Formats: sequence, structure tokens, C-alpha cells
Amino acid sequence: MPGYLKTVLSGRGVRVMLMILTVISITAALQLAQQILAPMSFALVLGVVVSPLADRLSRHSVPRLAIALSLLVASTLFVAVILLLIEPLIGVLIEELPRIKTVMARLIDQASSLLRGIETISQEIEESVGAESVEPQTAIPSVGDALWLAPSFVSQVFIFIGTLFFFTLTRNELYDLTGPLKPRLKHADKVVSRYFAAITLVNTGLGAVTAAAMMALGVEYALLWGLAAGLLNYILYLGPLLITAGLVLAGILQFHGAYAVLPPLAFLLINLTEANVVTPLVVGQRMSMNPLLIFLVIVFGLWLWGPVGAFVALPLLLWLSVLLEPQPGAMDQPGGDPLRKVI
Repeated sequence: MPGYLKTVLSGRGVRVMLMILTVISITAALQLAQQILAPMSFALVLGVVVSPLADRLSRHSVPRLAIALSLLVASTLFVAVILLLIEPLIGVLIEELPRIKTVMARLIDQASSLLRGIETISQEIEESVGAESVEPQTAIPSVGDALWLAPSFVSQVFIFIGTLFFFTLTRNELYDLTGPLKPRLKHADKVVSRYFAAITLVNTGLGAVTAAAMMALGVEYALLWGLAAGLLNYILYLGPLLITAGLVLAGILQFHGAYAVLPPLAFLLINLTEANVVTPLVVGQRMSMNPLLIFLVIVFGLWLWGPVGAFVALPLLLWLSVLLEPQPGAMDQPGGDPLRKVI
């Protein structure tokens, strides 16, 4: 009996180790293939989001090629507008870096004066942060760096456009190859599309309310703060955390005393109302997922592919959760659940 138990445990141990090695290998492959898989995944997520609209146009006898081209142009323009809207935020951040460094140095001085025995550590921190007299260094790439990065950027844009176009063009044919799984795939696409539309509506309102609140408080660049709040809210938890931290710095830079904490407190109130009242009403409890799982997936996507990974992590998680959920009455049918046969 002990020998049999040892054999069983050793067999399970081998399977667990093989599973761990498989996960590590897949993760390493995903990271090494980032230049290809990141724009491809982004394009597939956008293709899934616009797929119900493509189906609706197809039912009205619109040629599939015209649908693919029009949705490609619309999606590309949408991404381009988002990038153009982000550019002023980066410019403002670069302009405010000297002020941020000065405030951080002053805070470090105040904190070090209250503590004893850490003079050496505080001096090292101050030297790393920099004082007001230090000239700010802007990370502006040279012409050689731009030429070096240009082919990589162009290739990723080409991968994104090609994947989005051909997925929209041949999506029905691809789903036909899955046989009985086609209705479930179509249902998952609809859920993701509705979720993205609802979240876009919520984020637009969040950005507008945030901009109005910052204007009422007299915060500089109020419209840009509202824009940043609406865009970063697509990345749950991490996005609002970045906005809150930024507003803490903005309050310290612009105001004095207790008034400096009003901008982050106002945004926290707005964000908590959105997350606990508005989003459940608009999105619905049916699409709710475990918060810990959402957080871990977004962090993993951010570590794996950067901002693109953080953006596509949640739609992919929602798509997989809908695809893998058991269909009502499927197990009672003679054929059973078709997904279990594939797995």
C-alpha cells in the first residue's frame, strides 16, 4: 500500500511540475512574441467589440468586404483619436516634472527632519530625486532612436490593421469551423461588445464629472484630468489609482494646507459612486467577476505587454468566462456540452 501511494503521489507531482513548466513556457513565449501578439490581441479584441455591428450590417445585405473596410477605418480612427488625446497629457507631465521634483524634494526634507538616524538615506533619496537647482532632463529621443523604433512601430501597426481587417472579414467562416461551438462564440462576442459599450458610456460620464469637479475646485488642467480619468478607467483599479496619485501631487503643487487633499478626495468620491452605483446599474450584475481575479489579470497583462496588455486583459477574461460558463440544459441533452468535448 505505501508503495502504491508513493507511485500515485509521484505521478501527481510529475503532472503538477509539468503544468508549472507549461505555464512558465507559455508566459515566456507570450513575452518574447510581444511585438506580434500584443497588436494582434488588441485587434482581435476590437474585432470582437465591433462584431455584433458587423453581423447587423450583414443581415441588411451589406457586402462583407465593405463592412470590414468601414469598421477597419472606424476602429483605426478611434485608436488614433485616443492616441492624440493622450499626447497633451504627456506634454503637461513633461512640463510639470521640475515642479514635481521640487515638491518631492521638499517633502523628503520635511520627512527626514522628523526622523533620526537616517540622514544618509535621506541624502541619497534627495540626490536621486533632484533639487530645484538641478536642470530637468527630458527624455527626448534622438533622430537615430526614432529611426530605430520606426520599423518596429510600423510593423505593429501593419499587424494590427491586417488582423482586424481579416478577422472582421472572415469571422463567420472561422466560427463555422468550430461546429457546435459557433453559437457560444457569438454569444461571448455579444457580451463583450455590450460590456465595452456600457463601460465607454460610464467612462465618458466619469470623465465629464471629474472635469467639472476639478474646474469647481480650481485645479489646473481640469479638462485634461477629466480626459485622463475617462481613459484610464478602462484599466480597472490601476487606472483610478494613478489618477488619485496624480491628483495628490496636483493638490500639493497648487494648494496649501487641508485644501490640497480636496482634489483626490473629490475624485475618490466620484470613482466610488461610479464603481458601486453607476457601473452595476449600467453593466448589470450578470457581467460581474471576482475583483481579485480582475486585479491579478490586469497586473499580469500590464507586466506582460505593458498598457496594451492591461487594456486587453479584462475583455479577454470576460470573453473566456462567458465562453467557459456551462450552458443551461446542455448536460441534459444527448450530445452534452460541446465545449467539454473540445476540452
